[in-house]
Amino acid sequence: MDGHFAAVQQLEDGIEELEGLLFVAGRREIEAVQRRAFALRKSLVQLRRVVLPMREVVNTLMRPGLHVISDPLVPYYQDVYDHVLRATEWTESLRDLVASVMETNLSVQANSMNLIMKKVTSWAAIIAVPTAITGYYGQNLPYPGFGRQSGFITSAAVIVVLSAVLYLTFKRKDWL
Repeated sequence: MDGHFAAVQQLEDGIEELEGLLFVAGRREIEAVQRRAFALRKSLVQLRRVVLPMREVVNTLMRPGLHVISDPLVPYYQDVYDHVLRATEWTESLRDLVASVMETNLSVQANSMNLIMKKVTSWAAIIAVPTAITGYYGQNLPYPGFGRQSGFITSAAVIVVLSAVLYLTFKRKDWL
């Protein structure tokens, strides 16, 4: 049972290191967190498969009606049983912690994607203004300033002003 405690402690240390990597930006770090989280989860499942049946084995040995162990040895077996329970509970809590780390990793990725989408949307809105204005002035229909230099200057000024207003608005809202 002491070996199980060492294994659980080692897994807990691995999870703590993994938590430290959660908020580090970068594609390699995100992939490392995912790989390590799945590896830790797999190790915890394997450890659980070893520790959980031990509880039933020790509990069966300690049943008073079976008389498998003598009375002087009962406190020692009770101590082993307590260790088995602690290792089982510790393993279960670490499984929950790994699940929490994986969920947090997904949330961090979703937040990062939301920030990227805000930037892309902002730039698309800024690009849409010149597209709409040049589309309007590019028609073969008469418009204000048609055939004159003032029409070109007006359209260029509207493009620059509206694009600048959108840029400043998005910059102030921290979308760019």
